[in-house]
Amino acid sequence: MGVLALWSGSEPVLPAYIIGMILAKTVEKDNFFVRRLRTMTIGFLTPLYFLRAGALVSLPAIIGAFAVFILLFGGKIMFKIFGLYPVISTFKKHKKEKWYYTLLMSTGLTFGTISALYGLANNIISTEQYSIIVGVVIASAVVPTIIANKFFLPNHLLEEPVLDDQLADIIKEGK
Repeated sequence: MGVLALWSGSEPVLPAYIIGMILAKTVEKDNFFVRRLRTMTIGFLTPLYFLRAGALVSLPAIIGAFAVFILLFGGKIMFKIFGLYPVISTFKKHKKEKWYYTLLMSTGLTFGTISALYGLANNIISTEQYSIIVGVVIASAVVPTIIANKFFLPNHLLEEPVLDDQLADIIKEGK
C-alpha cells in the first residue's frame, strides 16, 4: 500500500494509518498479535519515519524565522486549549486533570509531519516552510507534555509507591 501511495504521489505512511483504522476492531481481538504489531511499529517503523522527517528540518531556517515560529506555535497551543478544555471540563471536574488532559491531547504530531512531508515532496512548500511547520508540530507536542507533567500531574490518581518494607511484607505473605 505504501508503494501504491508513493506511486500515486501521496505520502507512503498514510495508507498504514487508514488500514489501521479500518482493521482496528478486527485486530484488537488477538492480544498477542497486537503486542507484536506494536513492538514492530514503535520499535522499528516509527523511529525510521520520524528520523526521515527530522532529517529534512533545517535549524537555521527555524532560527531565521523565529518570530513566525513563535506565532504559529502560540496559535496552535491557543486553538488546542480553546478546542479541548471546554470538552474535557464536561468529563473531568478536578482542575489539575482538566489541564493535564488538555495539554496532552491532540498534539497532531503524526498527521502534522505527514502533511508537511507531503507538501515538501510535491513542491507545495519549501524546505524553510517545512522546517518551521515540523518544528512547530514537534514543539507543540513536547512543550505542553513537559508543562503537563511538571505542573498539572493529577497526583490523586496515582497509586502510592510500595516501600521496601511493604514489599518485603507482601512477599512474606505470598501475595
